[in-house]
Amino acid sequence: MTDNGVPRVIAVQSGENGGPRRYGEWFAADGLHVDVVHAYDGEPIPVILEHDAVLVLGGGYLPDADDRAPWLAPTRALVRQALAEDVPVLGICLGGQLLAAVGGGEVKGDVGAPEAGSTPITLRPEAADDPLFRDLPSVVPALEHHVDAITVLPPDAVWLAQSERCPYQAFRLGENAWGVQFHPEASADRIPQWNADKLTAQGFDPDEVHRQAVADDPISTPIWREVAGRFATIVRANAR
Repeated sequence: MTDNGVPRVIAVQSGENGGPRRYGEWFAADGLHVDVVHAYDGEPIPVILEHDAVLVLGGGYLPDADDRAPWLAPTRALVRQALAEDVPVLGICLGGQLLAAVGGGEVKGDVGAPEAGSTPITLRPEAADDPLFRDLPSVVPALEHHVDAITVLPPDAVWLAQSERCPYQAFRLGENAWGVQFHPEASADRIPQWNADKLTAQGFDPDEVHRQAVADDPISTPIWREVAGRFATIVRANAR
């Protein structure tokens, strides 16, 4: 649904601090308009998808936690519409897990070892010809903040990236839908908003987590900026 020729992205936000952040800024710079639905605050999810792309952001829920987060059911329906109509999708953290679940994969809560802070993401050989991940460095730092994880990818997914603690860090469904476990939209300034007591209980030093993220920001930022631009190009090319 272009507006005066500007493609529009609907972004589903599941937490007060979980907005599109720099991806919203970068998408705007690349000619997209982002409509953020503050679902956690009661804003309704559209029943009919009329936007040119879907961005599903993170949050502290499993993708089927409808009792705690009733907006997840209509969000899953929106993603199903996007997949059926080949509308571009980007799912981040919870959003990536939700995309995996909609596509027939499995997600489990509190599985494996938690990840927090700047984490090396290793690209797999399958990323070599992927529209978003091609020609990136073989290992890229990105922010992580999760205990839940994808345990089985959808049957038709292309597995793109992994980390030491969590194998399914990035995947593609079809031609235009991507899910990532990490947070390319976030930079080190997000970390002070995290619960320091929880980080400590998980075995992390909050000060070290922040320090490492600050150190890695100059490396990771231009890479995730490039990925944002590539996604924007796909959205513009497929605008309805």
